[in-house]
Amino acid sequence: MSVVVPLGTPQGRVAEELQPLLTKAGLELPNPLVEDYSTLISSLDAAIASLPDDKDVKPYPDLAKYPRTDIHIPEDNEFGAWATKVTAKCTSPTSELLKGMTVALKDNVSFAGVRCTNGTSMVDWVPELDATIATRAMDAGATIVGKAACENSCLEALSGTAVTGQVHNPYAKGYSAGGSSSGSGRLVATGSVDLAIGCDQGGSIRIPASSCGIVGLKPTWGLVPYTGILSLDATIDHVGPMAKNVRDCALFLEAIAGPDGWDDRQPPFGLEGDRLKFVAPVDAVVAKEQSKMLEGVKVGVLSEGFEVPGQDPNVVASVKSAIEKFKSLGATVAPISVPLHKEAPSLWSCGLPLSGGRQSLLGDLDGRKQLYMTDRSELVGSKLTQPQFDALGPGASYMYVGYLWIQEKYGAKAHGKVMNFLKATSDVYDRALKEFDVLVMPTLPYPPPRLPEPGSNEGPLKFLARTIGLVSNTCPFNNSGHPAISLPVGFVPAREDSSVKLPTAMQIVGRKYADVECLKIAAAWEKAFDWKSL
Repeated sequence: MSVVVPLGTPQGRVAEELQPLLTKAGLELPNPLVEDYSTLISSLDAAIASLPDDKDVKPYPDLAKYPRTDIHIPEDNEFGAWATKVTAKCTSPTSELLKGMTVALKDNVSFAGVRCTNGTSMVDWVPELDATIATRAMDAGATIVGKAACENSCLEALSGTAVTGQVHNPYAKGYSAGGSSSGSGRLVATGSVDLAIGCDQGGSIRIPASSCGIVGLKPTWGLVPYTGILSLDATIDHVGPMAKNVRDCALFLEAIAGPDGWDDRQPPFGLEGDRLKFVAPVDAVVAKEQSKMLEGVKVGVLSEGFEVPGQDPNVVASVKSAIEKFKSLGATVAPISVPLHKEAPSLWSCGLPLSGGRQSLLGDLDGRKQLYMTDRSELVGSKLTQPQFDALGPGASYMYVGYLWIQEKYGAKAHGKVMNFLKATSDVYDRALKEFDVLVMPTLPYPPPRLPEPGSNEGPLKFLARTIGLVSNTCPFNNSGHPAISLPVGFVPAREDSSVKLPTAMQIVGRKYADVECLKIAAAWEKAFDWKSL
């Protein structure tokens, strides 16, 4: 590290505070060295003080072009689905792709002037900026009508932890709508909005999509910019569309995909032109004769996706029946084994605490070239306070304790080991996808669980036990970055009460940046079969 500011006399504050800081770090230095470092740190302090205001380089929204009105917390929050309502649209849209459509943003997405809870009361934050995907939705003619509730810190698969209240399944009150994009799933399913944004680090688009009977796409990692959205872990952050049907999903993806110049998850070139067109290919497929819609398509049935411990036999039967129907659309269907698929959830769970604790809960995103929302970062220190920890849900508090444990007991080695395995995980799916166009499996191993009784305040062990293994087929593709779409294929009985029928879904996984193939295959199945009657 070099010195860029002229050296002067050590500041009194630095000279007084440096020695205790070094002692706290376990370092013992002789006085001459402490004096040298005091002078150098004074130079560093002077450099920091000379930094210009970053307001000049932040992408503040043009509120005359993108006005927003009627910002309020609704009294009727649609069984927990709404966090905040607003009306916002562009006065001069650049396209009509989403003209007349309404959009809900997940409540970890920044939208200037509208509170962003991230599902928790840990911090009180009203963003100054708009996420890129919000701007793009408005540019395409959509009206943003609010922020959809999300689970606490976006770290729960069960819809019972949002600071705004439990989110109920649209098909059965008292059952989970899935998490963490719980409000997004319910609002689309009930028709309260046409489209919703979900974010997905372990299944948080696909879990509520499956639970609520809608379509949800986790795009290829980096296809859609994550700029202006609260991160969980940049290596697994995905943002994508949730819609009532596949074509609407394609429409929304076409509106929001592509580089924005801020997000370093995105490739610097290659994402342009026809690679960002998703609607026309979908329309072309569904216009074909039914028996020829998927002619030449090879569908690989992932064996390990049907071998999840605790998997519900009704889910297995429903998804296998749905897969068999691909044959009538002209596709060939055959089994494929990827043994590492069974290990992928452990890699995901071991890799998340160290990076997620730092990036998500503490807001420390060092090492990334992306937009930093410094107004929120300053609300959290280098560690959580007791009130901040107490505001976390079971999953978030577990991750923070895991972060402290791994940091103290293992250091960077455990996390590094997991990161090295992610390449191997991605490679085995790539090899399977050389043989097949897509891989298919159940999105979730069992139907949505019953929610805890309101106010039950059950501990983290009991709460998290409700969703053991739920992400077994979803989180592997956060690790690998492959696109994965959840498509509803029928109803199955709830485990707690067989008279309650809840949606289940098939997951279709494609090659990286071949999101359009996932959409085409899902659209063909959707056009041919009515999932609600199966």
